[in-house]
Amino acid sequence: MSTQTCVERILAAADKLFYAKGIRAVGVDTVAAEAGVSKRTLYNHYPSKDALIAAYLQARFKHIAPSDAPAREQILGAFDRLERMFADGSFRGCPYVNAVTEIGDPGHVAASIAVQFKEQRRLWFRALLERLGVRDADALATQLQILSEGALSAALVRGGDPALARSARAAAEVLLDAAKVRSRKARKE
Repeated sequence: MSTQTCVERILAAADKLFYAKGIRAVGVDTVAAEAGVSKRTLYNHYPSKDALIAAYLQARFKHIAPSDAPAREQILGAFDRLERMFADGSFRGCPYVNAVTEIGDPGHVAASIAVQFKEQRRLWFRALLERLGVRDADALATQLQILSEGALSAALVRGGDPALARSARAAAEVLLDAAKVRSRKARKE
């Protein structure tokens, strides 16, 4: 088996197990068995469980950039994606928040990866808001991020209720409409 294939199998196993059962509940021996590799092979690629956790979170971290689609459509589409996630029977919350919560150490590498991921999402909202010409896009991006985070948390607690994403989307529409009005008034002044 090639090194790349081995690493991919280990990360796929870690992703499946850590997300479904929790980081603390899954040992490296279980990940190795799921990946079909020896524990020694796993440790050759990831010298500690913490290194495996970091690799698992980094593998989930996909850089996103706004597309050419209309900005408002993309922003609201983020909430539509949450609705689909919540409706999926395997939804267990945000893997980054789960990792930080389970590990409980703000100095752990998982916390820094989580912060990077969350900030990337906020900057994505900001870029789209700037495209819409929203005044104080940074503040509104933070508000939209908080809406998204709140929906994720509520859905985890309430068993993945898709209505929560619809409610968050409706709140996002109100914020976008209000920002549009404020921006129009500012341009007239």
